[in-house]
Amino acid sequence: MKKLLLYPLALTSFLFFSCEDDDTLQDTQNEIATPTEYTFERDGESTVSFSGQTTRIRMAEEMITAFFDPNISTVESLNAMYAHEEGANDFSSDALNNSGKNIKSKVATSIDFFAANTVESAQIQQDFETFIAGQVNEVFPAWNSLAAPGVPGQIAEGTTPRYVNAKGLEYDQAFVKGLLGALMTDQMLNNYFSTAVLDAGQNIENNTNDITEEGKPYTTMEHKWDEAYGYIFGNAPNPANPLLSVGEDDSYLNKYLGRQEDDPDFAGASQRVFDAFALGRAAIVAKNYELRDEQIEIVREEISEMIGFRAVYYLQIAKVQFNNNNIGAALHDLSEGYGFIYSLRFTRNPDTGAPNFSSEEIDGYLTQMLESSPDGLWDISFETLDELSNTIAARFNFTVEEASN
Repeated sequence: MKKLLLYPLALTSFLFFSCEDDDTLQDTQNEIATPTEYTFERDGESTVSFSGQTTRIRMAEEMITAFFDPNISTVESLNAMYAHEEGANDFSSDALNNSGKNIKSKVATSIDFFAANTVESAQIQQDFETFIAGQVNEVFPAWNSLAAPGVPGQIAEGTTPRYVNAKGLEYDQAFVKGLLGALMTDQMLNNYFSTAVLDAGQNIENNTNDITEEGKPYTTMEHKWDEAYGYIFGNAPNPANPLLSVGEDDSYLNKYLGRQEDDPDFAGASQRVFDAFALGRAAIVAKNYELRDEQIEIVREEISEMIGFRAVYYLQIAKVQFNNNNIGAALHDLSEGYGFIYSLRFTRNPDTGAPNFSSEEIDGYLTQMLESSPDGLWDISFETLDELSNTIAARFNFTVEEASN
C-alpha cells in the first residue's frame, strides 16, 4: 500500500486538486485523509444511507428476546419473524412490521459465495429454522426442568439460567452466533464488498462522473459501500462516530468487535475497521478505486480473524469452566463456540478470495462437537477442543495461546 498522508478531518467529502500529468494525479489521489467521522455530503445533503441494514439488525435483536419466551413464541411465530412479510405484526414496533425487509432473504445470499450455490444457500437458511424448531420443540417443554446429560432443560451459569438441549447446546447461541456470520459477515465481506456489486454495470463510470441514483444524493457505489458499513455500525446511536459505543450497539458483529479491545493482542481492531471503512468511502468519493480495494482487504481480514478468534476463545475458556466445575458456564461457552464455528464458513481469505473454511469442514467440526462423545457438549473431551482450536487458529494470524488469554 502506498503511504497515506493523514490529516485532521476535512470538512468536505471531496478532494480538489490540480495536476500537470498522470503521475502527479496519482500521487495527489493517494494523499487522502482518513476521515475521523463517517460523514459524507453532496451539495449539502448527506449521501450516507444504510436503513435496510439497521432494520435487519433490529429484527434480529427482537428474535433473541423471542427465543426466551416459551409462553408466547411458537415455531410459526419465530419463523414469521425470520421471514417477515411487509405488514405482518411480527415485531414490537410499527417500523419493523411495516418494513418489506426480512432476515431470511439475506442469509447466505452473497454474490461471491452463493450466487452459483443456491442449494447450499437454501440449506443454510433452513439451518436457522432448525434452530428455531429445536428451541420450541425440545427446550421450551423442559423450560422449568433441570438439565442433565441427555436431558434438555435449564442449568445455572452463576445466577443466570441457560437453556440447553439434550446435547448441552443452547439453540439461541447457535442462532445468534450463526446469524452473525450467515447474514452480517456474508453480506458485508462477500456481497457488498464484491467487485461484482461495487463495480456492476456502469457503477464505475457513474461514480467517476458523480451520476447519482435517480432521486437520491448518492451514487450506487457509495450506497453499496454504506450498506456494508451498516451491518456492523448501523445500529449505533451515532453512526457517524460509532466507536463511542462500539460493543454496545447490537448482539452481533458490533458486540464482538468491541470485545476485541479487551485483549491486548487485538487492541485497536475497532479503530482499524472503522478507519478502513471511512478511508474506503473517501476513496470512492475521490475516484481512487485501488485505495478503496485496499480498505476492503483490511476489513475482510479483521472481521474474519475476529470470528476465528472468538471460536477458539470459547472452546478454550470452556476447559477452564469444566475444571472449575462450572458446567453451566462451560456449556454456554461451548454453545457460543459452536455458533462462531458455524460462522467461519462466511469468513474470507484476503489472499485467495475464497472462504477460510469449506462447508464440508465446518459441518465436520460441528458434528465433532456434538457427536464425538456420548452426551455431546456435556462430556466433550479436552483433546477434541484442542484439536479444533489448533485447526482453526492455523488458518489465521493468531495462536491458540493468544486466543486463550
